[in-house]
Amino acid sequence: MKLLYQTHSPFARKVLVFAYEVGIHQELEVVHQETSPTQRNERVFAQNPLGKVPVLIRDRQGPIFDSDVICAYFDTLHLGRRLIPEVAETRWLALRMQAVAQGLAETAIGLRWETVRRPSQYRYRPLIKGQTEKLISTYAWLEQELDRAGPVHIGHIALATTLSWIEFRELPSFRSISPGLSTWLDEFCRRPSMLATPLSGDTQD
Repeated sequence: MKLLYQTHSPFARKVLVFAYEVGIHQELEVVHQETSPTQRNERVFAQNPLGKVPVLIRDRQGPIFDSDVICAYFDTLHLGRRLIPEVAETRWLALRMQAVAQGLAETAIGLRWETVRRPSQYRYRPLIKGQTEKLISTYAWLEQELDRAGPVHIGHIALATTLSWIEFRELPSFRSISPGLSTWLDEFCRRPSMLATPLSGDTQD
């Protein structure tokens, strides 16, 4: 299998961390592809009409995207404990955490557009304020709701890769708001799957 990847994407990193956690990373050929809303990457568009990574290219089968779907597919390729739980409430709580992490990443990406990437004369301050408030409220929610003691699941992976990306991009921090969340992330980032998939590089617009 070939994974179209990006070294500075929280979504791509989530997929690769998942592959390490379930022990199938050696089956992947990881190929970095620069993508941006302002720069068309024909190789990626040929596999995903949205032009985004990650994309999983399989032999004699169609490509799979986005990160949620690729992780669900990976969870069918191993014989160990499922990282997307199958039992009722455990499953919904893990998927809820994944949804929060994905929304947090999308909000942070939107905030970065308004504070860094968009030309300064076009930045919309009410949107900056609103996106920042969403981050802060989510940090506070996670401090109360994150299951720090249970076995690793898809929600933990999605959250760790999102929070580490937020720090990588120097966006509003959760450290002073959520000390328990901060401790959990520091511990999670010492896992081999995270150490093997460091973030690097910058978006090419």
